[in-house]
Amino acid sequence: MAGYLGTYGEPSDITRQQERHYHLLSELQNLVKDLPSSFQQRLSYTTLSDLALALIDGTVFEIVQGLLEIQHLTEKNLYNQRVKLHAEHRGLKQELLKKHKEALQSCKAHNLPVLRSTQQKEIEALEQRTREEQRMMDEKIVLELDQKVIDQQSTLEKAGVSGFYVTTNPQELTLQMNLLELILKLQQKESSTSKTYS
Repeated sequence: MAGYLGTYGEPSDITRQQERHYHLLSELQNLVKDLPSSFQQRLSYTTLSDLALALIDGTVFEIVQGLLEIQHLTEKNLYNQRVKLHAEHRGLKQELLKKHKEALQSCKAHNLPVLRSTQQKEIEALEQRTREEQRMMDEKIVLELDQKVIDQQSTLEKAGVSGFYVTTNPQELTLQMNLLELILKLQQKESSTSKTYS
């Protein structure tokens, strides 16, 4: 027992780390029970133990929090870009309809069929253009969000977090999302526990 005690009979750093590891592992095992059984089966004792080891010093909690903030800022920015594009499209359509209304008011009766046909073609061309711009914007958003997922996977893999690596496999992505959820729930639990004791 003397080998596990530090100076002045206090527990050594190794003992404290082991206690923290067991505590985190126990908490993770309890949190896993809330996941669907298909994912519970995929999270072995070894995976949870490795995850608990990665969480011991709190760095991974900080990394996950930082990644979450970056993700929220990215999502907000992309949403704002999409809203701005919708507003521009709405403005273009209103401008075109106003121009058409003015043209109809000053048009001679015998030119009306030609004018209406021309205006219909202009409306269709504008609608085609806005649909194409919206499609391109949506593709850009998906690509940017996919890149954020890859960045997150890579960051967590480099931080040594068990279960994280770059993948596009939907089952693996769902498993990684569940792991992130476990980390966030554990972080909330840890911060509420530390507030209780401080």
